[in-house]
Amino acid sequence: MKTLSCFAAALMLLAAPVAASAEYLQTKTNFTERASESAETLVVLVPSDTQELSLANWSNETAAQVNRAMQVREFDGSAKQQLEIIAPVGLPVERLVLMGVGSAAELPRVDAEEMGAALANHVNGTKAGMIQVDTRLITDATENSRVTAAMAHGVDLRNYRFDRFKSEPEPRPSQVFEWLVADANTAEAHYATKRSLADGVFLARELVNLPGSTGYPAAFAEMAREALEPLGIEVTILGPEQILELGMGSLYGVSQGSQHKAHLLVAHWKGSDDQPIALVGKGNTFDTGGYNLKTSSASIRAMTTDKAGAAAVIGAVAALAAEQAPINVVAVAPLSHNLISGEAQLPGDVVTTGSGSTIEVANTDAEGRLILADGIWYAREHFNPRVIADIATLTGAKVGALGTDYSAIFSEQDDIIRTLRQAGENTNELVWQLPLGPYANIVSSDIADLRNTGSPGAQAGARLLQHFAGDTPWVHIDMAGNARVQSATGIHPQGATGYGVRLLTEWVKIYAAE
Repeated sequence: MKTLSCFAAALMLLAAPVAASAEYLQTKTNFTERASESAETLVVLVPSDTQELSLANWSNETAAQVNRAMQVREFDGSAKQQLEIIAPVGLPVERLVLMGVGSAAELPRVDAEEMGAALANHVNGTKAGMIQVDTRLITDATENSRVTAAMAHGVDLRNYRFDRFKSEPEPRPSQVFEWLVADANTAEAHYATKRSLADGVFLARELVNLPGSTGYPAAFAEMAREALEPLGIEVTILGPEQILELGMGSLYGVSQGSQHKAHLLVAHWKGSDDQPIALVGKGNTFDTGGYNLKTSSASIRAMTTDKAGAAAVIGAVAALAAEQAPINVVAVAPLSHNLISGEAQLPGDVVTTGSGSTIEVANTDAEGRLILADGIWYAREHFNPRVIADIATLTGAKVGALGTDYSAIFSEQDDIIRTLRQAGENTNELVWQLPLGPYANIVSSDIADLRNTGSPGAQAGARLLQHFAGDTPWVHIDMAGNARVQSATGIHPQGATGYGVRLLTEWVKIYAAE
Protein backbone atom coordinates (compact mmCIF):
# COMPACT_ATOMS: atom_id res chain seq x y z
CA MET A 1 0.00 0.00 0.00
CA LYS A 2 1.35 3.41 -0.95
CA THR A 3 1.81 5.99 1.82
CA LEU A 4 0.36 9.42 1.12
CA SER A 5 2.56 12.45 1.62
CA CYS A 6 1.40 14.93 4.26
CA PHE A 7 0.56 17.40 1.49
CA ALA A 8 -1.52 14.88 -0.46
CA ALA A 9 -3.29 13.75 2.71
CA ALA A 10 -4.15 17.36 3.54
CA LEU A 11 -5.55 17.90 0.07
CA MET A 12 -7.77 14.84 0.40
CA LEU A 13 -8.99 16.02 3.80
CA LEU A 14 -9.88 19.45 2.43
CA ALA A 15 -11.77 17.80 -0.43
CA ALA A 16 -13.66 15.23 1.64
CA PRO A 17 -16.89 13.99 0.03
CA VAL A 18 -20.16 15.63 0.94
CA ALA A 19 -22.84 13.22 2.10
CA ALA A 20 -25.90 12.85 -0.10
CA SER A 21 -29.26 14.04 1.16
CA ALA A 22 -32.71 13.29 -0.24
CA GLU A 23 -34.33 16.09 1.77
CA TYR A 24 -34.58 18.47 -1.14
CA LEU A 25 -37.83 20.24 -0.16
CA GLN A 26 -39.55 21.49 2.94
CA THR A 27 -42.86 22.29 1.26
CA LYS A 28 -45.70 19.77 1.68
CA THR A 29 -48.21 18.73 -0.96
CA ASN A 30 -51.65 17.30 -0.16
CA PHE A 31 -54.54 16.37 -2.45
CA THR A 32 -58.07 16.36 -1.07
CA GLU A 33 -61.69 16.50 -2.14
CA ARG A 34 -62.80 18.33 0.99
CA ALA A 35 -61.64 21.83 1.83
CA SER A 36 -60.13 22.68 5.20
CA GLU A 37 -60.57 26.07 6.84
CA SER A 38 -57.03 26.87 7.93
CA ALA A 39 -55.52 28.39 4.77
CA GLU A 40 -54.15 31.95 4.76
CA THR A 41 -54.16 32.10 0.96
CA LEU A 42 -56.84 30.75 -1.36
CA VAL A 43 -55.96 30.16 -5.00
CA VAL A 44 -58.72 29.48 -7.54
CA LEU A 45 -57.94 28.07 -11.00
CA VAL A 46 -60.26 29.78 -13.45
CA PRO A 47 -61.00 28.39 -16.95
CA SER A 48 -61.46 30.85 -19.80
CA ASP A 49 -65.13 29.95 -20.27
CA THR A 50 -66.06 31.20 -16.76
CA GLN A 51 -68.64 33.97 -17.16
CA GLU A 52 -69.08 34.90 -13.51
CA LEU A 53 -67.04 33.51 -10.67
CA SER A 54 -68.70 32.29 -7.50
CA LEU A 55 -67.89 29.23 -5.39
CA ALA A 56 -70.38 27.33 -3.25
CA ASN A 57 -69.45 28.95 0.07
CA TRP A 58 -69.17 32.52 -1.22
CA SER A 59 -71.58 35.22 -0.16
CA ASN A 60 -73.12 37.63 -2.65
CA GLU A 61 -70.77 40.32 -1.39
CA THR A 62 -67.72 38.12 -2.00
CA ALA A 63 -68.83 37.24 -5.51
CA ALA A 64 -69.58 40.89 -6.29
CA GLN A 65 -66.14 42.04 -5.14
CA VAL A 66 -64.33 39.29 -7.05
CA ASN A 67 -66.22 39.79 -10.29
CA ARG A 68 -65.76 43.56 -10.10
CA ALA A 69 -62.01 43.07 -9.66
CA MET A 70 -61.97 40.70 -12.63
CA GLN A 71 -63.77 43.27 -14.74
CA VAL A 72 -61.44 46.11 -13.78
CA ARG A 73 -58.30 44.06 -14.39
CA GLU A 74 -59.75 42.48 -17.57
CA PHE A 75 -59.21 39.04 -16.11
CA ASP A 76 -60.92 36.51 -18.38
CA GLY A 77 -59.27 33.24 -17.31
CA SER A 78 -56.71 33.14 -20.09
CA ALA A 79 -53.80 30.83 -19.34
CA LYS A 80 -51.16 32.34 -17.01
CA GLN A 81 -53.28 35.36 -16.01
CA GLN A 82 -53.05 36.16 -12.32
CA LEU A 83 -55.13 38.44 -10.10
CA GLU A 84 -54.71 38.95 -6.35
CA ILE A 85 -57.32 40.37 -3.97
CA ILE A 86 -56.13 41.31 -0.48
CA ALA A 87 -58.53 40.70 2.43
CA PRO A 88 -61.43 39.51 0.26
CA VAL A 89 -64.87 40.32 1.67
CA GLY A 90 -66.56 37.40 3.44
CA LEU A 91 -63.65 34.93 3.15
CA PRO A 92 -61.48 33.79 6.11
CA VAL A 93 -58.24 34.20 4.14
CA GLU A 94 -55.74 37.03 3.81
CA ARG A 95 -55.36 36.71 0.06
CA LEU A 96 -57.42 35.39 -2.82
CA VAL A 97 -55.42 34.63 -5.96
CA LEU A 98 -57.13 33.87 -9.27
CA MET A 99 -55.05 32.03 -11.87
CA GLY A 100 -56.31 31.60 -15.42
CA VAL A 101 -55.88 28.17 -17.01
CA GLY A 102 -57.49 28.91 -20.37
CA SER A 103 -58.95 25.74 -21.84
CA ALA A 104 -57.62 23.05 -19.53
CA ALA A 105 -57.70 20.43 -22.29
CA GLU A 106 -55.41 22.65 -24.39
CA LEU A 107 -53.09 23.74 -21.59
CA PRO A 108 -49.62 22.27 -22.27
CA ARG A 109 -47.93 20.47 -19.43
CA VAL A 110 -45.01 22.92 -19.47
CA ASP A 111 -47.34 25.91 -19.16
CA ALA A 112 -49.02 24.34 -16.13
CA GLU A 113 -45.58 23.73 -14.60
CA GLU A 114 -44.58 27.35 -15.21
CA MET A 115 -47.84 28.44 -13.55
CA GLY A 116 -47.01 26.34 -10.51
CA ALA A 117 -43.56 27.91 -10.36
CA ALA A 118 -45.09 31.39 -10.63
CA LEU A 119 -47.46 30.53 -7.77
CA ALA A 120 -44.56 29.32 -5.63
CA ASN A 121 -42.61 32.50 -6.32
CA HIS A 122 -45.65 34.61 -5.45
CA VAL A 123 -46.48 32.97 -2.13
CA ASN A 124 -42.81 32.88 -1.12
CA GLY A 125 -43.08 36.66 -0.93
CA THR A 126 -45.83 36.39 1.69
CA LYS A 127 -46.08 34.98 5.20
CA ALA A 128 -48.69 32.39 4.28
CA GLY A 129 -48.06 28.98 5.80
CA MET A 130 -50.92 27.15 4.12
CA ILE A 131 -52.11 27.66 0.58
CA GLN A 132 -55.32 26.08 -0.60
CA VAL A 133 -55.65 25.69 -4.38
CA ASP A 134 -59.21 25.09 -5.53
CA THR A 135 -59.08 23.39 -8.93
CA ARG A 136 -62.69 22.20 -9.16
CA LEU A 137 -63.74 24.66 -11.86
CA ILE A 138 -61.77 22.33 -14.15
CA THR A 139 -64.67 19.90 -14.27
CA ASP A 140 -63.17 17.19 -16.46
CA ALA A 141 -61.63 14.78 -13.92
CA THR A 142 -58.78 13.69 -16.21
CA GLU A 143 -57.74 17.23 -17.08
CA ASN A 144 -58.19 18.29 -13.46
CA SER A 145 -55.66 15.69 -12.28
CA ARG A 146 -53.22 16.34 -15.12
CA VAL A 147 -53.13 20.12 -14.68
CA THR A 148 -53.03 19.93 -10.88
CA ALA A 149 -50.11 17.48 -10.81
CA ALA A 150 -48.17 19.56 -13.33
CA MET A 151 -48.69 22.73 -11.30
CA ALA A 152 -47.62 20.98 -8.10
CA HIS A 153 -44.51 19.77 -9.96
CA GLY A 154 -43.74 23.36 -10.94
CA VAL A 155 -44.03 24.44 -7.31
CA ASP A 156 -41.54 21.76 -6.31
CA LEU A 157 -39.03 22.60 -9.02
CA ARG A 158 -39.00 26.29 -8.08
CA ASN A 159 -38.73 25.66 -4.33
CA TYR A 160 -35.51 23.61 -4.39
CA ARG A 161 -32.58 25.30 -2.65
CA PHE A 162 -28.84 24.49 -2.63
CA ASP A 163 -27.70 25.66 0.78
CA ARG A 164 -25.48 22.88 2.13
CA PHE A 165 -22.44 25.16 2.38
CA LYS A 166 -24.14 28.05 4.22
CA SER A 167 -23.45 28.22 7.95
CA GLU A 168 -26.77 30.02 8.47
CA PRO A 169 -28.93 29.28 5.42
CA GLU A 170 -32.00 31.35 4.78
CA PRO A 171 -35.23 29.50 5.66
CA ARG A 172 -36.41 27.34 2.81
CA PRO A 173 -39.97 27.66 1.51
CA SER A 174 -41.99 25.55 3.93
CA GLN A 175 -45.63 26.08 3.03
CA VAL A 176 -48.31 23.42 2.92
CA PHE A 177 -50.07 23.30 -0.45
CA GLU A 178 -53.55 21.79 -0.22
CA TRP A 179 -54.89 20.99 -3.69
CA LEU A 180 -58.69 20.74 -3.70
CA VAL A 181 -59.33 18.40 -6.64
CA ALA A 182 -62.01 16.38 -8.39
CA ASP A 183 -60.36 13.01 -7.68
CA ALA A 184 -57.68 12.94 -4.99
CA ASN A 185 -56.41 9.42 -5.77
CA THR A 186 -55.91 10.14 -9.47
CA ALA A 187 -54.22 13.47 -8.81
CA GLU A 188 -51.93 11.82 -6.25
CA ALA A 189 -50.95 9.14 -8.78
CA HIS A 190 -50.10 11.75 -11.41
CA TYR A 191 -48.10 13.73 -8.89
CA ALA A 192 -46.15 10.68 -7.67
CA THR A 193 -44.66 10.30 -11.14
CA LYS A 194 -43.83 14.02 -11.23
CA ARG A 195 -42.20 13.84 -7.81
CA SER A 196 -39.96 11.00 -8.99
CA LEU A 197 -38.94 13.21 -11.88
CA ALA A 198 -38.40 16.20 -9.58
CA ASP A 199 -36.13 14.16 -7.32
CA GLY A 200 -34.06 13.21 -10.37
CA VAL A 201 -33.76 16.90 -11.26
CA PHE A 202 -32.81 17.75 -7.66
CA LEU A 203 -30.10 15.07 -7.62
CA ALA A 204 -28.65 16.52 -10.82
CA ARG A 205 -28.77 20.05 -9.41
CA GLU A 206 -26.97 18.92 -6.26
CA LEU A 207 -24.21 17.26 -8.26
CA VAL A 208 -23.73 20.19 -10.63
CA ASN A 209 -23.73 22.77 -7.82
CA LEU A 210 -20.90 21.00 -5.96
CA PRO A 211 -17.63 22.99 -6.04
CA GLY A 212 -14.70 21.50 -7.92
CA SER A 213 -12.77 20.48 -4.79
CA THR A 214 -15.84 18.79 -3.32
CA GLY A 215 -17.48 17.16 -6.33
CA TYR A 216 -14.32 15.54 -7.74
CA PRO A 217 -14.66 12.18 -9.55
CA ALA A 218 -14.60 9.80 -6.58
CA ALA A 219 -16.88 12.06 -4.50
CA PHE A 220 -19.35 12.52 -7.39
CA ALA A 221 -19.50 8.75 -7.89
CA GLU A 222 -20.03 8.03 -4.21
CA MET A 223 -22.72 10.67 -3.80
CA ALA A 224 -24.54 9.27 -6.82
CA ARG A 225 -24.22 5.71 -5.49
CA GLU A 226 -25.78 6.68 -2.16
CA ALA A 227 -28.76 8.17 -3.98
CA LEU A 228 -29.18 5.44 -6.60
CA GLU A 229 -28.76 2.12 -4.81
CA PRO A 230 -31.81 2.55 -2.52
CA LEU A 231 -33.89 2.85 -5.73
CA GLY A 232 -32.84 -0.64 -6.87
CA ILE A 233 -30.30 0.64 -9.40
CA GLU A 234 -27.17 -1.45 -9.92
CA VAL A 235 -24.17 0.85 -9.51
CA THR A 236 -20.64 0.09 -10.66
CA ILE A 237 -17.72 2.44 -10.02
CA LEU A 238 -14.43 1.90 -11.81
CA GLY A 239 -11.37 3.58 -10.32
CA PRO A 240 -8.30 4.84 -12.18
CA GLU A 241 -6.44 1.51 -12.06
CA GLN A 242 -9.39 -0.32 -13.60
CA ILE A 243 -9.72 2.39 -16.25
CA LEU A 244 -6.10 1.86 -17.22
CA GLU A 245 -6.51 -1.91 -17.22
CA LEU A 246 -9.39 -1.57 -19.70
CA GLY A 247 -7.21 0.60 -21.93
CA MET A 248 -9.29 3.77 -21.58
CA GLY A 249 -6.35 6.11 -21.92
CA SER A 250 -8.47 8.93 -23.34
CA LEU A 251 -10.54 9.11 -20.14
CA TYR A 252 -7.54 8.59 -17.87
CA GLY A 253 -5.37 11.22 -19.54
CA VAL A 254 -7.63 14.19 -18.81
CA SER A 255 -7.21 13.68 -15.03
CA GLN A 256 -3.57 12.61 -14.94
CA GLY A 257 -2.45 16.05 -13.77
CA SER A 258 -4.83 16.05 -10.80
CA GLN A 259 -4.66 14.34 -7.43
CA HIS A 260 -8.23 13.23 -8.24
CA LYS A 261 -7.89 10.66 -10.99
CA ALA A 262 -10.52 9.52 -13.46
CA HIS A 263 -13.47 7.31 -12.50
CA LEU A 264 -16.26 5.70 -14.49
CA LEU A 265 -19.73 5.51 -12.95
CA VAL A 266 -22.29 3.07 -14.34
CA ALA A 267 -25.93 3.08 -13.15
CA HIS A 268 -28.17 0.34 -14.55
CA TRP A 269 -31.94 0.27 -14.07
CA LYS A 270 -33.13 -3.04 -15.46
CA GLY A 271 -36.86 -2.35 -15.57
CA SER A 272 -37.30 -4.86 -18.40
CA ASP A 273 -35.41 -7.56 -20.28
CA ASP A 274 -35.35 -5.52 -23.47
CA GLN A 275 -32.10 -4.42 -25.09
CA PRO A 276 -30.96 -1.42 -23.02
CA ILE A 277 -31.01 2.24 -23.90
CA ALA A 278 -27.64 3.82 -23.02
CA LEU A 279 -27.20 7.39 -21.77
CA VAL A 280 -23.63 8.67 -21.61
CA GLY A 281 -22.94 11.96 -19.82
CA LYS A 282 -19.82 14.11 -19.67
CA GLY A 283 -18.64 14.38 -16.09
CA ASN A 284 -15.67 16.74 -16.08
CA THR A 285 -15.99 17.68 -12.43
CA PHE A 286 -13.87 20.80 -12.87
CA ASP A 287 -12.25 22.19 -15.99
CA THR A 288 -9.31 24.58 -15.88
CA GLY A 289 -8.69 23.87 -19.55
CA GLY A 290 -5.42 22.17 -18.69
CA TYR A 291 -2.38 23.71 -20.38
CA ASN A 292 -4.79 25.40 -22.81
CA LEU A 293 -5.79 27.33 -19.72
CA LYS A 294 -9.08 29.19 -19.48
CA THR A 295 -8.11 32.82 -18.92
CA SER A 296 -11.46 34.39 -18.05
CA SER A 297 -12.19 34.38 -14.31
CA ALA A 298 -15.93 34.30 -14.93
CA SER A 299 -15.59 31.37 -17.32
CA ILE A 300 -13.36 29.25 -15.12
CA ARG A 301 -15.50 29.85 -12.03
CA ALA A 302 -18.52 28.43 -13.88
CA MET A 303 -16.71 25.18 -14.66
CA THR A 304 -18.46 23.31 -11.87
CA THR A 305 -21.18 22.95 -14.53
CA ASP A 306 -18.91 20.87 -16.76
CA LYS A 307 -20.25 17.78 -15.01
CA ALA A 308 -23.85 18.60 -15.95
CA GLY A 309 -24.06 15.92 -18.64
CA ALA A 310 -23.14 13.20 -16.15
CA ALA A 311 -25.58 14.67 -13.63
CA ALA A 312 -28.33 14.61 -16.28
CA VAL A 313 -27.94 10.91 -17.11
CA ILE A 314 -27.73 9.97 -13.43
CA GLY A 315 -30.81 12.04 -12.61
CA ALA A 316 -32.77 10.52 -15.52
CA VAL A 317 -32.03 6.95 -14.45
CA ALA A 318 -32.93 7.86 -10.86
CA ALA A 319 -36.26 9.29 -12.02
CA LEU A 320 -37.09 6.23 -14.13
CA ALA A 321 -36.20 3.85 -11.30
CA ALA A 322 -38.19 5.81 -8.71
CA GLU A 323 -41.16 5.61 -11.05
CA GLN A 324 -40.54 1.87 -11.53
CA ALA A 325 -40.58 2.43 -15.29
CA PRO A 326 -40.60 -0.89 -17.21
CA ILE A 327 -37.54 0.11 -19.23
CA ASN A 328 -33.98 -1.21 -19.42
CA VAL A 329 -31.74 1.87 -19.25
CA VAL A 330 -28.09 2.34 -18.31
CA ALA A 331 -26.26 5.57 -17.53
CA VAL A 332 -22.50 5.75 -18.09
CA ALA A 333 -20.71 8.76 -16.62
CA PRO A 334 -16.98 9.18 -17.36
CA LEU A 335 -15.63 11.42 -14.59
CA SER A 336 -12.51 13.58 -14.80
CA HIS A 337 -10.75 16.53 -13.13
CA ASN A 338 -8.84 18.63 -15.67
CA LEU A 339 -6.01 20.37 -13.81
CA ILE A 340 -2.44 21.50 -14.47
CA SER A 341 0.65 19.97 -12.88
CA GLY A 342 3.98 18.44 -13.84
CA GLU A 343 2.09 15.26 -14.75
CA ALA A 344 -0.72 16.88 -16.72
CA GLN A 345 -1.53 16.02 -20.30
CA LEU A 346 0.23 18.23 -22.86
CA PRO A 347 -1.04 19.71 -26.10
CA GLY A 348 0.14 17.39 -28.86
CA ASP A 349 0.02 14.21 -26.74
CA VAL A 350 -1.52 11.09 -28.24
CA VAL A 351 -3.87 8.89 -26.19
CA THR A 352 -5.17 5.41 -26.89
CA THR A 353 -8.86 4.81 -26.27
CA GLY A 354 -10.57 1.66 -25.06
CA SER A 355 -11.52 0.88 -28.64
CA GLY A 356 -7.89 0.96 -29.71
CA SER A 357 -8.28 4.15 -31.76
CA THR A 358 -5.77 6.90 -31.03
CA ILE A 359 -6.51 10.60 -30.56
CA GLU A 360 -4.14 13.54 -30.91
CA VAL A 361 -4.83 15.98 -28.05
CA ALA A 362 -4.52 19.17 -30.05
CA ASN A 363 -6.18 21.17 -27.28
CA THR A 364 -6.37 20.12 -23.64
CA ASP A 365 -9.48 22.27 -23.22
CA ALA A 366 -11.37 20.03 -25.66
CA GLU A 367 -11.39 17.37 -22.98
CA GLY A 368 -15.09 16.50 -22.88
CA ARG A 369 -14.96 14.54 -26.13
CA LEU A 370 -11.91 12.67 -24.82
CA ILE A 371 -13.72 11.28 -21.80
CA LEU A 372 -16.96 10.73 -23.72
CA ALA A 373 -15.11 8.72 -26.37
CA ASP A 374 -14.24 6.07 -23.77
CA GLY A 375 -17.66 6.38 -22.10
CA ILE A 376 -19.48 5.71 -25.38
CA TRP A 377 -17.13 2.83 -26.20
CA TYR A 378 -17.71 1.31 -22.74
CA ALA A 379 -21.49 1.52 -23.12
CA ARG A 380 -21.35 -0.08 -26.57
CA GLU A 381 -18.85 -2.77 -25.61
CA HIS A 382 -20.35 -3.84 -22.28
CA PHE A 383 -24.12 -3.34 -22.77
CA ASN A 384 -24.80 -3.78 -26.51
CA PRO A 385 -27.47 -1.05 -26.36
CA ARG A 386 -30.18 -0.51 -28.97
CA VAL A 387 -29.31 3.20 -28.97
CA ILE A 388 -26.76 5.53 -27.38
CA ALA A 389 -27.48 9.14 -26.44
CA ASP A 390 -24.59 11.20 -25.14
CA ILE A 391 -25.07 14.60 -23.52
CA ALA A 392 -22.48 17.20 -22.63
CA THR A 393 -21.67 20.84 -22.02
CA LEU A 394 -19.33 20.45 -24.95
CA THR A 395 -18.72 23.52 -27.09
CA GLY A 396 -18.92 27.29 -27.03
CA ALA A 397 -19.70 26.98 -30.73
CA LYS A 398 -23.10 25.54 -29.81
CA VAL A 399 -23.90 28.60 -27.69
CA GLY A 400 -22.85 30.85 -30.55
CA ALA A 401 -25.13 28.97 -32.95
CA LEU A 402 -28.24 28.44 -30.80
CA GLY A 403 -27.85 30.36 -27.55
CA THR A 404 -29.39 28.74 -24.48
CA ASP A 405 -32.99 28.22 -25.59
CA TYR A 406 -32.08 25.02 -27.44
CA SER A 407 -29.65 22.15 -27.20
CA ALA A 408 -27.93 21.10 -30.41
CA ILE A 409 -28.47 17.51 -31.50
CA PHE A 410 -26.48 15.52 -34.05
CA SER A 411 -27.61 12.18 -35.48
CA GLU A 412 -28.21 10.37 -38.74
CA GLN A 413 -31.22 8.45 -37.37
CA ASP A 414 -34.54 10.13 -38.18
CA ASP A 415 -36.43 8.25 -35.46
CA ILE A 416 -34.04 9.52 -32.79
CA ILE A 417 -34.32 13.11 -34.02
CA ARG A 418 -38.12 12.90 -34.17
CA THR A 419 -38.53 11.43 -30.69
CA LEU A 420 -36.03 13.84 -29.14
CA ARG A 421 -37.88 16.80 -30.64
CA GLN A 422 -41.10 15.48 -29.17
CA ALA A 423 -39.49 15.00 -25.76
CA GLY A 424 -38.05 18.52 -25.93
CA GLU A 425 -41.43 20.05 -26.70
CA ASN A 426 -43.09 18.04 -23.91
CA THR A 427 -40.58 19.27 -21.32
CA ASN A 428 -39.57 22.68 -22.73
CA GLU A 429 -35.98 21.44 -22.95
CA LEU A 430 -35.94 22.16 -26.65
CA VAL A 431 -33.56 20.67 -29.21
CA TRP A 432 -32.46 21.74 -32.67
CA GLN A 433 -30.71 19.50 -35.18
CA LEU A 434 -27.38 20.66 -36.57
CA PRO A 435 -25.76 18.88 -39.52
CA LEU A 436 -23.06 16.25 -39.11
CA GLY A 437 -21.86 16.70 -42.67
CA PRO A 438 -20.24 17.40 -44.99
CA TYR A 439 -17.51 17.47 -42.35
CA ALA A 440 -16.02 13.99 -42.71
CA ASN A 441 -12.36 15.04 -42.37
CA ILE A 442 -12.54 17.77 -39.74
CA VAL A 443 -11.11 15.54 -36.98
CA SER A 444 -8.38 13.88 -39.04
CA SER A 445 -4.82 13.94 -37.64
CA ASP A 446 -1.38 13.66 -39.18
CA ILE A 447 0.00 11.63 -36.28
CA ALA A 448 -2.99 9.71 -34.87
CA ASP A 449 -6.29 8.21 -35.98
CA LEU A 450 -8.24 11.25 -34.85
CA ARG A 451 -7.72 14.75 -33.54
CA ASN A 452 -9.79 16.33 -30.75
CA THR A 453 -10.27 19.69 -32.51
CA GLY A 454 -11.64 20.92 -35.81
CA SER A 455 -13.92 23.47 -37.40
CA PRO A 456 -16.88 24.02 -37.16
CA GLY A 457 -16.37 23.37 -33.47
CA ALA A 458 -19.70 21.80 -32.53
CA GLN A 459 -19.56 19.46 -35.53
CA ALA A 460 -15.96 18.48 -34.76
CA GLY A 461 -16.97 17.28 -31.31
CA ALA A 462 -19.93 15.36 -32.70
CA ARG A 463 -17.89 13.79 -35.50
CA LEU A 464 -15.28 12.48 -33.10
CA LEU A 465 -17.90 10.99 -30.78
CA GLN A 466 -19.76 9.36 -33.66
CA HIS A 467 -16.66 7.28 -34.39
CA PHE A 468 -16.92 5.56 -31.01
CA ALA A 469 -20.62 4.72 -31.35
CA GLY A 470 -19.75 2.48 -34.28
CA ASP A 471 -22.81 0.89 -35.85
CA THR A 472 -25.04 1.56 -32.84
CA PRO A 473 -27.79 4.16 -33.46
CA TRP A 474 -26.53 7.30 -31.76
CA VAL A 475 -27.27 10.93 -30.97
CA HIS A 476 -25.07 13.63 -29.48
CA ILE A 477 -26.70 16.38 -27.38
CA ASP A 478 -24.63 19.52 -26.87
CA MET A 479 -26.19 21.32 -23.90
CA ALA A 480 -23.51 23.98 -23.44
CA GLY A 481 -24.98 27.06 -21.75
CA ASN A 482 -28.07 25.28 -20.41
CA ALA A 483 -26.72 23.97 -17.10
CA ARG A 484 -27.03 27.08 -14.94
CA VAL A 485 -29.05 30.27 -14.54
CA GLN A 486 -27.64 33.40 -12.88
CA SER A 487 -30.97 34.33 -11.29
CA ALA A 488 -34.20 32.49 -10.58
CA THR A 489 -36.52 32.15 -13.55
CA GLY A 490 -39.56 29.98 -14.23
CA ILE A 491 -39.13 26.50 -12.74
CA HIS A 492 -35.47 27.17 -11.91
CA PRO A 493 -34.08 28.72 -8.74
CA GLN A 494 -30.68 30.37 -9.05
CA GLY A 495 -27.85 27.97 -9.85
CA ALA A 496 -27.86 24.58 -11.52
CA THR A 497 -30.96 23.81 -13.57
CA GLY A 498 -30.75 20.02 -13.71
CA TYR A 499 -31.12 20.42 -17.46
CA GLY A 500 -31.36 17.17 -19.39
CA VAL A 501 -33.07 15.08 -16.71
CA ARG A 502 -36.57 15.93 -17.91
CA LEU A 503 -35.56 15.72 -21.57
CA LEU A 504 -33.86 12.34 -21.27
CA THR A 505 -36.49 10.81 -18.99
CA GLU A 506 -39.22 11.78 -21.45
CA TRP A 507 -37.21 10.66 -24.47
CA VAL A 508 -36.38 7.26 -22.99
CA LYS A 509 -40.09 6.62 -22.42
CA ILE A 510 -41.02 7.70 -25.94
CA TYR A 511 -38.18 5.83 -27.64
CA ALA A 512 -38.73 2.64 -25.61
CA ALA A 513 -42.35 2.57 -26.77
CA GLU A 514 -41.41 2.83 -30.47
